[in-house]
Amino acid sequence: MTASYATYGGAYDCDVLVIGGGIIGLSTAYALTRAAPGTSVVVLEKEAGPAHHQTGRNSGVIHSGIYYRPGSLKARYAVRGAAEMVKFCAEYGLAHEVTGKLIVATDREELPRLHALVQRGRENGIPVRELGPAQIAEYEPRVRGVAAIHVGTTGVCDFGAVAAQLAEEADAAGAQIVYGEEVRAVDRRPFGVAVRTSSGRIVRARALVNCAGLHCDEVARLAGDEPAVRIVPFRGEYYELDRPELVRGLVYPVPDPAFPFLGVHLTRGIEGTVHVGPNAVPALAREGYGWSTIHPRELAATLSWPGSWRIARRHWRYGTGELYRSLSKRAFTEAVRRLLPPVAEDDLRPVAAGVRAQAVLRDGTLVDDFLIQEAPRTVHVLNAPSPAATASLPIGREVARRALAHLA
Repeated sequence: MTASYATYGGAYDCDVLVIGGGIIGLSTAYALTRAAPGTSVVVLEKEAGPAHHQTGRNSGVIHSGIYYRPGSLKARYAVRGAAEMVKFCAEYGLAHEVTGKLIVATDREELPRLHALVQRGRENGIPVRELGPAQIAEYEPRVRGVAAIHVGTTGVCDFGAVAAQLAEEADAAGAQIVYGEEVRAVDRRPFGVAVRTSSGRIVRARALVNCAGLHCDEVARLAGDEPAVRIVPFRGEYYELDRPELVRGLVYPVPDPAFPFLGVHLTRGIEGTVHVGPNAVPALAREGYGWSTIHPRELAATLSWPGSWRIARRHWRYGTGELYRSLSKRAFTEAVRRLLPPVAEDDLRPVAAGVRAQAVLRDGTLVDDFLIQEAPRTVHVLNAPSPAATASLPIGREVARRALAHLA
């Protein structure tokens, strides 16, 4: 850090300021300290520790990359990131397992979509095995379907632990990670950026990186930029299976390609418990982890965005089903029983929900790829939902590369 102070006469507190202490912000800090040793980095996180939101509230799946359009950032970074995530966990002794997963068609109408996934997987360089009903039973004796595919490179880990390790490594390399500091104002100057936090602290940097997740579009506007997207929060509600012996690994339905959510699935985590879910319902706040959490200002901002209403009109049938499953445990159980017939309503116990930060265009299009945009002295990460945790190491390197270019 002293190198930049000497060079710039103490005009800056750091070279790169990262807003957000989730897995993307911390991966960026980690990448910066490795790509350019001596670069001074500060991370500001409004919570008391890392990974309090999307990173720490997901099912912990290391995604293979099979779902994503060939050539997209999601496809390239997920395939690369899955291998790197396994290696990172092994290097630092973090609990993980490469389990493989089944994607199961429960009726014949889903077969064309399942076959399309096989082709997509092969285009993305992912080994895929096609299965009939008897072969499904070899992997998952209690799962029923007319056909399935097995994806061997899928795994599980604790992304919260990964984020904590990234923070530790970045800190050891000289980065300063500050918790409990929410950014309230951003002043972009000709040769740098200054931010003011909730405590009144001023941090001056040569470049700013916005990894604020659920609040990334708000931070972009604080910086004077007007992104073409808004974050529309969707809550994903989970249950835990009281009879985890019913499931050996990971079991997914065939997804609807018109919607960016994967449907209710079953995930045996590294601790041996089985999570069931999530569904996808509108959240009434950006951190709205239950129906009772309502932030009127945030809700008004969502409702005033034209894209929100266009989503509702376009996907009302899908959305109605998701809402029904949110309000009716019986309906949720029936959705699970399509994959796992032995499940009973009493087998499902509610656990913590998560919220997906989904970027939506004005015309109602759900942004289906990672979205990174630049402005003077600034890099904004504006869409990084799943599989961003899986892809966090290559995403962090790309964001770090762009931030360093602003220092040249």
